[in-house]
Amino acid sequence: MTLPGPTEWGASNGVGPWATEHDGPVPDDPRYDPELLRDGDTRNVVDAYRYWTRTAIIADIDQRRHALHIAIENFGNDANIGGVVRTANAFAVDTVHIVGRRRWNRRGAMVTDRYQRLHHHQTSAELMSFAAAAGLTVVAVDNVPGSVRLEETPLPRQALLVFGQEGPGISEETKAGAELVVSIAQFGSTRSINASVAAGIAMHSWIRQWGDLNHAW
Repeated sequence: MTLPGPTEWGASNGVGPWATEHDGPVPDDPRYDPELLRDGDTRNVVDAYRYWTRTAIIADIDQRRHALHIAIENFGNDANIGGVVRTANAFAVDTVHIVGRRRWNRRGAMVTDRYQRLHHHQTSAELMSFAAAAGLTVVAVDNVPGSVRLEETPLPRQALLVFGQEGPGISEETKAGAELVVSIAQFGSTRSINASVAAGIAMHSWIRQWGDLNHAW
């Protein structure tokens, strides 16, 4: 029988068909997918979810999602969105909001978009209205004048972290609507960090303040 734990920590191509001589009787738990039990499970999921149906995995994550929301602006067809979605899934973020273009390159998500809540907004104003109605504090993440250091700033629990596109950064409309603008400390020659990397740093900062590590894999 497979043991719970992240598969990406070691070489893994998933698991083969359920073998009764090694794994015991075939589970009759409705969370298990009969086809995966028969054929094997090579999906990019932690071992605790091996052989589970997609619906069952989503339902389990939904019970443990954090109060954190993430948004990324996509006015120029940003290629970083897939990486942001993948990281948001790893941290069980409530919802990833995509502002601007509805279409985005899903390759970087590594199929995690199938398990992550996604919501589209046509404009930044629409996103700000959603945040206000949901009681979320909007925090823009951008290295701009007037920002405060992420490393020294407590993040609100009911937060919406917003990230701009690669290059132009956060839109002026989002900056105006944000209650807080934070920047990530840098020490080298580059003027900015890749958007998906910045998103991962900021999400992990929130997790360190508010996440319950007893629920982590």
